[in-house]
Amino acid sequence: MLQLSLDPSPPISTRFFSELFIIEEEEMANRESSSIWSRKWGKKDYGTIAVAAFTILSFALLFTLDPSSSSSSSSSYSSSSTNNNKVNNPLVKLTLLPNAKLTGAVCLDGSSPGFHFQKGFGSGSDSWVLHIEGGGWCDSIESCSSRQLTALGSSEAMDHEVPFSGILSQVASQNPDFFNWNKVKIRYCDGASLSGNPESEFQNEAKLFFRGRLIWKAIIDEISTMGLANAKQVNPWDHCSQYFSIQIYQ
Repeated sequence: MLQLSLDPSPPISTRFFSELFIIEEEEMANRESSSIWSRKWGKKDYGTIAVAAFTILSFALLFTLDPSSSSSSSSSYSSSSTNNNKVNNPLVKLTLLPNAKLTGAVCLDGSSPGFHFQKGFGSGSDSWVLHIEGGGWCDSIESCSSRQLTALGSSEAMDHEVPFSGILSQVASQNPDFFNWNKVKIRYCDGASLSGNPESEFQNEAKLFFRGRLIWKAIIDEISTMGLANAKQVNPWDHCSQYFSIQIYQ
């Protein structure tokens, strides 16, 4: 009589061959997987990889160097910068000192010195910021003769309008301390940081005028008539962003 076993486990011989078959299948799979990386690659394989890499690189360069997108973004940035400059930092006109030549307060080349003025408003109406332009010194006849042909030696070469930014900005977010103050940008054109006087001029045929101290006095006198004489606060700054004191004689 045939007797059925309730033991779910197959006979020992069956389990042995089943496990052996599974082990062989796993080893074959591992050998196939490792053979891909361990086998020697031929010229044909390298050629295929090179073509694929070149194709990917070409597409990347095509999108990166697309002239239309580049010029579009560039013009957009330029337009945005220009608009921001016009809205936030309006151009301020150059004012030349009247009667400068009569008083001797002239630039290196003998032209009239100048400044840019922006009127304050609100709580800053009685406060002033004076900013002196920088540019270093000229220290020889040759260097000073060359400088008198530039904006650092002649008002004839100066920009007639300049944007007021930084400490001169009228935008509260850019310049929270002084945005509504009266602001003056004093142009530098004497070659010696507004310290020269007629006695220090070269006694030779070169027509160079070192009149910095006269320029400073003439500009202070001029803007005093524009409200500086009645100022409650005056903050003068040189080109190195350093505060210094001044005296205003009334």
